[in-house]
Amino acid sequence: MNAPCTTCEEVALASGAAPARSVEASRATWLGVGSIAVGTFAMVTTEFLPIGLLTDIATGLRVSDGTAGLMVTIPGVLAAFAGPALIVAAGRLDRRTVMIALSALLVASNFLAALAPDFATMLVARLLLGLCIGGFWTFAPGAGTQLVPPASQARAMSVVLAGISGATVFGVPLSAFLGTLAGWRAAFAVTGVLAAVVLLMQIWLLPPMPPARAIRPRDLLTPLTRRMAQVGLLAVLFLIAGHFAAYTYLKPLLQQNFGLGPDAVTTLLLVYGATGFVGTFFGGSLVARSVRVAALTAAVLLAGALVLSALIGGGLVGGAAVVVIWGVAFGLIPVALTGWMMQAVPDAQEAGQALLVSGFQVAIASGSLIGGLVVDGAGISSTMLVSAALVMVAAVVVGALGRAQRPRPALQASAEGS
Repeated sequence: MNAPCTTCEEVALASGAAPARSVEASRATWLGVGSIAVGTFAMVTTEFLPIGLLTDIATGLRVSDGTAGLMVTIPGVLAAFAGPALIVAAGRLDRRTVMIALSALLVASNFLAALAPDFATMLVARLLLGLCIGGFWTFAPGAGTQLVPPASQARAMSVVLAGISGATVFGVPLSAFLGTLAGWRAAFAVTGVLAAVVLLMQIWLLPPMPPARAIRPRDLLTPLTRRMAQVGLLAVLFLIAGHFAAYTYLKPLLQQNFGLGPDAVTTLLLVYGATGFVGTFFGGSLVARSVRVAALTAAVLLAGALVLSALIGGGLVGGAAVVVIWGVAFGLIPVALTGWMMQAVPDAQEAGQALLVSGFQVAIASGSLIGGLVVDGAGISSTMLVSAALVMVAAVVVGALGRAQRPRPALQASAEGS
């Protein structure tokens, strides 16, 4: 059934933003969306940069590897609280100003990390990153869709979230490679330069994006009172926990269970990120039609990949099959869940995104803990099966409780135009 397309003004007001865009998306508009996407790329690269260089950073700052791991943990913990706090603190501040401020924080985090004389300074740099992560994921999806007319909103969201896959494919590996060649400080410095370019792009390209009203603390409770938002948050906890319980051990899975050498593993990790691109844009098309179908597809594909990884024999073909399916699911997940929350609370989208960020961070921490416990106690194959069980719980939640979710007219119009 085709629903009539809403006007730009209706969509803008529903998302908490004042109407400001023309019906046709201009090239400058898409460049603005692109600047937010590149910001996503730089932020995710910065977030996971220490993983590939952790030992080098620990040695350089004279701390243990375990202590150095706080560089990854602290931003995630802070981001869980930063999203809701920043959306209230932002009030009626123009979202253009907010996005520029968050990009400036990213620049400061990278350069402070590059110059850090000790580990305490490094942790300050990572605290700035935690604020950036929480704020960026809260404001970026709404800003990206606000820039374009209704018929292009799903596509704009896909472009913004494609930065995640781009960072996985290019950003994190290139940063690790650069760190090996020139040192970990150079890796942070180069990422800081990229973030500075993003900042300049946004100053130049982003138009004013004033919100229709300020978000008050009690507005953060709005998603918790909406049935579909409750379902989405519950699905997030199981789906993301299951994903990260397994994802942490993807490399050893390929090495141990599939018996692959370093070259094959490196190639498949690149394939994993590349197929994430496919999943992201495929997810945009699915979300335009039905967020329930998009979320179910992501969960079923991920659960299938995890079960296959535990049950099928070794070898390159089996490993490649698992990686491709898993990669597509990986690309689908953020688009499906972001789209779900935007549709579940169309009158409080930024509040929904703030709680979604918190849910993601809690699930990531929980999943990593569960994965570590199961790996130590029962091995990698068992971890994959436990992760698959968690993901299937998410699929049941979406399938059984998400039947009332229907696509917004604007996103449905995007599907018809794609």
